[in-house]
Amino acid sequence: MSRLAGVRTAHPTGAHAVSGTPPMSPLPERPVLPSADPVGPRRRIIADTALRIHPLALGCSSFGWTVDSDTGRRILDEHAARGGNFIDTADSYSTGRSEIMIGSWLRTRGGRDKTIVATKIGRNLDNPGLSPQSIIGAIDASLDRLGTDYIDLLYFHGDDKTVPLEESLGAMAAIMQSGKVRYLGASNFSPERLIEARVLAANGLPRFVALETQYSLVRRPDFESALALVTRAQGMAVMPYFPLAHGFLAGRYRSKADVSSQLRGQRAGAYLNRKNLRVLSLLDRIAAEYDVTATTIAVAWLLTRSGVCAPVAGASHPDQVEALVAAAGIRLRRNDMAELDRLSR
Repeated sequence: MSRLAGVRTAHPTGAHAVSGTPPMSPLPERPVLPSADPVGPRRRIIADTALRIHPLALGCSSFGWTVDSDTGRRILDEHAARGGNFIDTADSYSTGRSEIMIGSWLRTRGGRDKTIVATKIGRNLDNPGLSPQSIIGAIDASLDRLGTDYIDLLYFHGDDKTVPLEESLGAMAAIMQSGKVRYLGASNFSPERLIEARVLAANGLPRFVALETQYSLVRRPDFESALALVTRAQGMAVMPYFPLAHGFLAGRYRSKADVSSQLRGQRAGAYLNRKNLRVLSLLDRIAAEYDVTATTIAVAWLLTRSGVCAPVAGASHPDQVEALVAAAGIRLRRNDMAELDRLSR
């Protein structure tokens, strides 16, 4: 098991480098398309860690629920074949079945040392909450299901206000010393609790290096306020989940009829309004210019946002993986970013 020294680096923001003197009549920018080499994408480093991750985390919340074992293996194979190395799951996804499927794939593929595994604890009914006892039991159970002796990035899956944060972090200190967990993150924590956690970290307890939070083109205010300020000040890597707004930004749901005909689209129905449909139309236009899908552009936009390290997006079929991973190879033009930013505000 490798234990590398910590590395700190600034998160890429997707901004274009500019040099030289511009001509009197500059030509319009052209789309920068994905690299022809799908297995050699740029890696990002989570600050203060040795984790070099692909800029797209494969979310596995549907594994064991709507995605069966065979399909899950093919999705993971496709993700790895296209350069992906970052997998995101939780002990509560399908009551642990998601972790079991990932563990089976890791053993079959034999690439544990090349794969960054993130999982979350706190919501499994066998080990609920973040008491020291639950934390210890949950981590041991996750390690067993994943078939590994360490977790690269462990998230507290939501805040547990019934337990002092100092107790939860104290339990993690001993676990991380043992080598069972390399780094710690938070999922769905408030700015106030992140500040409290940082104060405790200054006194020697483990610190959160990453935050999972809901963030997309059609859901911006929740993050782009206090959370953005706190994560930036603390140098935390932001991992947005639901980057496609339950499939809305992929173009799957464009009318009430689309939503009502598919049970899984009910949550996407909340985004059906004129403003968001205009955002979707703009995504369609930009995607056509880059010869990619709206999915790719929606994820690529997130990758330009300050602090965002790797959006967490899932696939229900192997054919959907290409559009997600392709976002890492897109460099959006300045005018594209400006239009998307203005229309989605």
